Amino acid sequence: MHSEVKRSVCPYDCPDTCGLRVELIADKAVRVSGDPEHPFTRGTLCPKMAHYERTVYSPQRLTQPLLRSGEKGSGQFRAVTWDEAIARISNRWKELIDHFGAETILPYSYAGTMGIVQRNCGESFFNRLGASRLARTICSAAKGYGWASVMGETLAPHPDEVKRSDLIILWGTNALATNIHFVRNVREAKKHGAVVWLVDTYETPTAKLADKVLCVRPGSDGALALGLMHILVREGLQDQKFLDDYVQGFQAFRKECINDFSPQKVSQITGIEISQLEELALQYARARAPFISLGSGLSRYGNGAMTVRIITCLPALVGAWSKPGGGLLTSISSKVISSASVVREDFLQSPTRVVNMNQLGFALTELTNPPIKSLYVYHSNPAVVAPDQNQILKGLRREDLFTVVHERFMTDTARYADIILPATSSLEHADLYRSYGSYVIQKAAAVIPPLGAAKSNWDVFKLLAQSMDFQEPYFKQSTEDLIDQLIESSSSWLSQEEREKLSEGHPVELKLPADYKMTFRTLSGKIELYNPQEPDPLPRYIEPHGDKAPFFLMSSPNLYSLNSSFNEREDLLKKKKTAYLLMNVEDALVKNLNDLQQVLAFNERGEVKFILKTTTKVPRGVVVTEGLFWNENSKTSSVNALTSQRLTDRASASTLYDVKVDVRGGE
Repeated sequence: MHSEVKRSVCPYDCPDTCGLRVELIADKAVRVSGDPEHPFTRGTLCPKMAHYERTVYSPQRLTQPLLRSGEKGSGQFRAVTWDEAIARISNRWKELIDHFGAETILPYSYAGTMGIVQRNCGESFFNRLGASRLARTICSAAKGYGWASVMGETLAPHPDEVKRSDLIILWGTNALATNIHFVRNVREAKKHGAVVWLVDTYETPTAKLADKVLCVRPGSDGALALGLMHILVREGLQDQKFLDDYVQGFQAFRKECINDFSPQKVSQITGIEISQLEELALQYARARAPFISLGSGLSRYGNGAMTVRIITCLPALVGAWSKPGGGLLTSISSKVISSASVVREDFLQSPTRVVNMNQLGFALTELTNPPIKSLYVYHSNPAVVAPDQNQILKGLRREDLFTVVHERFMTDTARYADIILPATSSLEHADLYRSYGSYVIQKAAAVIPPLGAAKSNWDVFKLLAQSMDFQEPYFKQSTEDLIDQLIESSSSWLSQEEREKLSEGHPVELKLPADYKMTFRTLSGKIELYNPQEPDPLPRYIEPHGDKAPFFLMSSPNLYSLNSSFNEREDLLKKKKTAYLLMNVEDALVKNLNDLQQVLAFNERGEVKFILKTTTKVPRGVVVTEGLFWNENSKTSSVNALTSQRLTDRASASTLYDVKVDVRGGE
């Protein structure tokens, strides 16, 4: 039978945003592979996407609207038509708005799809409705804030820069699980003699890539960075000309922040030996082109924004920005394509209250004036991925909470819905994608028809807008209309030829100015070690919060899942095996715990069952779990029954890693 190949894009929350080639026979995707013509991902896919067609055609796919017929959480539903589902939603919302006002309705979404249209189009609907707004800060808001407080809107280095580096620090990033194409660049640099250091809270699988590994005490990375700067300044290894010409506030930073962080003090805070601090500091200062790749995990503490701010100061002290192959990469948030035309903040008739997504449990159980009476969840699974799971589930069980979930699978959140709407996969709808790990953008068309009665986010919001009597022409547009507007908004960055290529579905890499690394887009035009716009103008170390328990709990990524996505795949679940808890061998001996026994990790918020794995790769005082399972898969709570709704120092982000637990033998 005749086959054809069409381009698409990986929609998941990963910095690489891979180009895909989808082989079709009779409008069915039979094989998904990497696109070798993609300028960054170049045909390589991770294990999750290598058989994406198994997700698309999973027997667990939801293909028709469902109405709850049993108790909340029971997973009992009956099929209804789209007309009935939309009518029930709009009628209930109109009643609630009449009684409580529109802010009684709360949308909840995040990064189940990274396409600009499908991810953001719900905001235009809820802005027009006047609903409560959601602060979407669970992932890396504190990281972005820390970078911006020093570098402003300076463009991040191109990921290919690392190929020319001779010293690479992978700081708080398990790149083998989360950034495999950047790993390829690191390996290329190693072939040319680059030395790689890994700085993390335990010896992650990425340690295989490193020449040296530093295990830092959780939440103390800012102290480590100050200690490194103390040593290089002590040795007179700072690039004083670069500091004089391009940096604001070095002398004040040196006097008030760096001088106090001696190697002895930093060793006590971080748990790192003084000899290791000295070795890394001297190698960094003397490198021809030092490069830091900074992960997001270290920003998920009570001091997260300040930690990133301090680390971002490091390259300035050695003039790394002026050196080909030098610099620091957090993430790439190019302003080339603005989502403003999709979000439509102008639809807000007046400011509405903002609910932080990290405090959903509080919002559902304690918020008043008005209380949350309806929750609309799309491309997210907060019952598993959001902090303080037990309080969230308590809220989802409320009989007076009208919950609508737009989903592809019967997730833990969907099981608590009153109405479930079947969602399309990325192969079934069009969208436009930008990456936060490269400067490539790409449009993807729908390459197969929707399965069953599944509909995209935008198609559902158009139906809801019609049922809620919205008259704005905006809600009459097609997905293609919105994509065309987004592409047109990039006209100052892209040539006409590039815009045409983009419209045709080809990946397009943005051309960066020749001097972009030395163009500092801050108010002063310099790197701002001293930033007068900040409450504390100088970056100072502050301690993480922690809890009153003996072990810091690290919840790290797994190679075979992404947050709670891909748990619908039996082949990937078998590779994940089960929820393990990694513990240092000596800690296990003290606790009288044995390898592979069942244990309970617990704190004031809850308890979770794990299978213990003893190891020397985890430092004492730390325990680690890798990957999230659905509660239905694991028959227990997820790790987020243990995490806190506390927020970071700035940017109101999550503190998912700033949590402690105790561990005991399970039943």
